[in-house]
Amino acid sequence: MPILFLIVVVDLIGFGIIIPLLPFYAEFFYADPATVGLIMATYSLTQFLAAPYWGQLSDRIGRRPVLLVSLAGSAVAYFWLGFADELWVLFAARALGGLMAGNISAAFAYVADVTTPKNRAKGMGMIGAAFGLGFIIGPAVGGILAGPDPINADYKSPAFAAAGLSMMAFALGVIFLKESLSREIRDRLKARTNKGRLAQFRRSLHFPNLSFLILMSFLATVAFAGLEATFAMWSRRQFGWGPEQNGYLFAFVGILGAFIQGGLVGRLVKRFGETSLIIQGAGALCVGVLLIPFAETLPVLIIAMTVAGYGFSIISPALNSAISLHVDEENQGMVMGVTRSAATLARVAGPALAGLLFASMGKDWPYYAGAASMAIVMVLVWLRRAELSDNIQRAANDGNEP
Repeated sequence: MPILFLIVVVDLIGFGIIIPLLPFYAEFFYADPATVGLIMATYSLTQFLAAPYWGQLSDRIGRRPVLLVSLAGSAVAYFWLGFADELWVLFAARALGGLMAGNISAAFAYVADVTTPKNRAKGMGMIGAAFGLGFIIGPAVGGILAGPDPINADYKSPAFAAAGLSMMAFALGVIFLKESLSREIRDRLKARTNKGRLAQFRRSLHFPNLSFLILMSFLATVAFAGLEATFAMWSRRQFGWGPEQNGYLFAFVGILGAFIQGGLVGRLVKRFGETSLIIQGAGALCVGVLLIPFAETLPVLIIAMTVAGYGFSIISPALNSAISLHVDEENQGMVMGVTRSAATLARVAGPALAGLLFASMGKDWPYYAGAASMAIVMVLVWLRRAELSDNIQRAANDGNEP
């Protein structure tokens, strides 16, 4: 487990390095905001298309080979990004990066293989902590390497640094990582019938309120992904910021998310319950996103990002917990797979829609739209709060039965 944690941390620092860089890199090639949104969405789209095949392949040949191949592929994608000399290369490199993003799902599967049900949450928490560290360190490093000037930024060094980190993670895996899936289990998994995602989604509709909760999760992710995709362009126009300033701000949001999801959210769930936290998170995300267009000074912007970051940091785990508590133990994997697929599609839709609004209606409109969608989530969940709370309480009392 420690070596897997180290591999994931190193790889995700590389992923985080690219976050403050990509919008500026695209605008360097004269991309308009709508095109920038599409570039940001491309990674998630190809990741969505490739994810089922990586999962099935890891069941057949093991977690270690899939992890290593995807790490090596990510390194190639980052190197290609660093050598980009035309806009289409950015699209192609991000598409390849998404296709090669089988490492995270393989890491989660690895944890499931080597842990018991009793200590699995702790193991998954380690991967969650690796995400937190990657998204704290990565954006700050990427911003420092690229520099503060949006016009004369260094776009190659961050991409090459990300490639180097993926290669380092690959080397660690080759040398130290052992296979977690025994041949006996692999043979059993090969014989299992895998249902397509559409069939899984239809099956998930049979559980009360499940499609409603997945839709709420989709809308929340669309709003936050739209913010992530357009904020660098907004900050450049509002404050004249470059990659470095954006890197520091994204690192701050990462620290906030790690603090909340690392300890605070568990206490909040015990005190208020999942349904109340969903409403609270939607309200905070609504207010925070709505404040961004009115941020004319740095203190106001920090307040807005803090409120928005807090909202997403509590609504996301609260929704995942509520979804999990609406299904029995036998269907947990299927339903969480549907939920992850919906979240990935939201990270396609969010940047694409936000970029289009930015280009056609102005720099503030992605945030007005995001706030409106979260207001809708808040109202809809509030209207069904009694039913949702009753179902969650019944599941907790009856041993996770829907």
